[in-house]
Amino acid sequence: MSTVTTFQHVDYLWDEAKAAALAGDEVGLFLYRSNILGADLRITNYGGGNTSCKTIEKDPLTGEDTEVMWIKGSGGDIGTLTRKGVAALHVKKLHDLKSRYQGLDFEDEMVALQLHCLYDLDSAAPSIDTPLHGLLPFPHIDHLHPDALIAVAAAKDSQAITKEIWGDTMGWVPWQRPGFDLGLQLEKCLNENPGIRGIVLGSHGLFTWGETSYECYMNSLQVIEMAAQYIEDKMAEGGPVFGGQKLESLPQEQRKQQAAKLAPVLRGLCSSHKRMVGHFTDDERVLQFINSKDLSKLAPLGTSCPDHFLRTKIQPLVLSLAADADLTDGTAVKTRLEPAFEQYRKEYAEYYETCKHSNSPAMRDPNPVVILYPGVGMFTFAKNKQTARVASEFYINAINVMRGAEAISEYTALPRQEAFNIEYWLLEEAKLQRMPKEQPLSRRIAIITGAGGGIGKAIADKLAAEGACVVLTDIAEERLQEANATFARDASTYAVCDVTNADSIAAAYDKACLEFGGVDIVVHSAGLAISKPIESTTLKDWDILQNVLVKGQFLMAKEGVAVMRKQGLSGDIVNIASKNGLVAGPNNVGYGTAKAAQQHMTRLLAAEVAADKIRVNTVNPDGVIVGSKIWEGEWAEGRAKAYGITVEELPAYYAKRNLLNEIIYPDDIANGVFALVAILDKSTGNIINVDGGMANAFVR
Repeated sequence: MSTVTTFQHVDYLWDEAKAAALAGDEVGLFLYRSNILGADLRITNYGGGNTSCKTIEKDPLTGEDTEVMWIKGSGGDIGTLTRKGVAALHVKKLHDLKSRYQGLDFEDEMVALQLHCLYDLDSAAPSIDTPLHGLLPFPHIDHLHPDALIAVAAAKDSQAITKEIWGDTMGWVPWQRPGFDLGLQLEKCLNENPGIRGIVLGSHGLFTWGETSYECYMNSLQVIEMAAQYIEDKMAEGGPVFGGQKLESLPQEQRKQQAAKLAPVLRGLCSSHKRMVGHFTDDERVLQFINSKDLSKLAPLGTSCPDHFLRTKIQPLVLSLAADADLTDGTAVKTRLEPAFEQYRKEYAEYYETCKHSNSPAMRDPNPVVILYPGVGMFTFAKNKQTARVASEFYINAINVMRGAEAISEYTALPRQEAFNIEYWLLEEAKLQRMPKEQPLSRRIAIITGAGGGIGKAIADKLAAEGACVVLTDIAEERLQEANATFARDASTYAVCDVTNADSIAAAYDKACLEFGGVDIVVHSAGLAISKPIESTTLKDWDILQNVLVKGQFLMAKEGVAVMRKQGLSGDIVNIASKNGLVAGPNNVGYGTAKAAQQHMTRLLAAEVAADKIRVNTVNPDGVIVGSKIWEGEWAEGRAKAYGITVEELPAYYAKRNLLNEIIYPDDIANGVFALVAILDKSTGNIINVDGGMANAFVR
């Protein structure tokens, strides 16, 4: 194996021990190569690029040797690619498709014919890039979208720059939409330039190859490194980046504060078609771009690489808003920004009407995906957090491309018609139609108090499992960290929060707005229980119950309603109270009074905020002993004493006393919350008892 090369602009991640363990397994090495290439966002972004390898296998029908190509399937991601996401096709049959190809007007028909080339019937669906790999003869091929290469590909004089960097060792093919004909163009380029190490695709990306997986990997890295170094050298020779700085960024803490205030307003404006989830970044590369003199020139051009464009839309929306503007009044801010969103939607509709074909799909959501706030940062909005985050990453790639292209020449974007042909491609539409149905709580964001364990954690688990983004709050950070670690990336975040402190609650909501764009569901589950007769109940006992249960609920609702009103979307507040708020029992004056206050506050709020389409409801648990935090310590002892039994007898006692004779678990309370926020969308001011049936707690 070659000596490891030190690279300045890409990460060399090849591990000889891991590769040695895969010796003789070409498909395994191809997957390994794919994963380490996808781990470096400078090389290719999530879902971007494609990789392949070719092996000799036994034909299952004839038993004869046949060449098979293994390639990332449609919609996959090379960084996380597994065998399940690979398509395997007969190479000879792919070449045989040449005889069936009727020209550019029949490109889409070739995708269906690729299915007849499958070697492995359990293959993932072959991608549109399949012929680009299949018609080239190399055992291992990488198709990547490195920022440096796309900068070269998107430069005004891309072909000349390609020759300047690599001489006669690289081919160049002008922009063309991916498909069978582009595969033919790559084959033609190779035939006309034998011995080249790769091909630059105009406005698109890079093809490189090798005889082994390692050779292919090294070739890719070396080619990218040469482009990146060329750009760096040109930047050193040239003038200021993006024409120089036009304005200063706010200090970081102030940027975060402004973004948190503005995010719910932007989310509401971006959700005029369908509710969206947000992402915010003030990455240095973003700030350099949005604070520059060339922002007004470059931002309207949009992106070049199709993979960037599909995730970031035709162009970003740039806010005409001072970085230090007063954003306290959400209604006033929305009124100020609304014309810019209306103009963006109007221009998008004009773009659609100008470029559409007779068979184009209906116009999609005309709202922006990328919103640039000079001096503060970048917001992205999409159907879920992952898609919004990936859109942000892609636009950062686009910024890198624009910076590089401007340094070496002049940046050029895809022509509007070509961009439309990609965005509204019938094959792309078919891919969208194949997407699984969204979950019940998809596009919704929930903040849950007391989510470090017990009932609060069970509620967070349930809402996340049904598609919501969840913000876990609790007073104990270690417990929060453990709870947060159980969720998938992009599904959750956490904030240490003391529900008796208004500033702490405001900070938790700021975290929710920065991470996800706002809040749709507020669940107040934080609690504690003190069971004592009146003579033993201290003022301290009384105050802590009132503060955590009642004041905490009030503060959470107050801040939550403010965020929801900024969004202008419907919302839910669910308060976890107790059967004890309805039933008079011994040794319970402090706890029962606080729970009754929670229940009536719910009714009062339901009446007040209904005009905002915010529903406010209560779930009343009872006897949740297993897995509930309030049963740790003196509460269990107090209740056992009140009923004249031992602590060990409590679970059976509580199960036997309800009508259904059922043990109540935290998951049962979570199901009650889910019913209120996902199913009972016309219920407000209600109480759902989750207690197995306690006749003395019947509401009516």
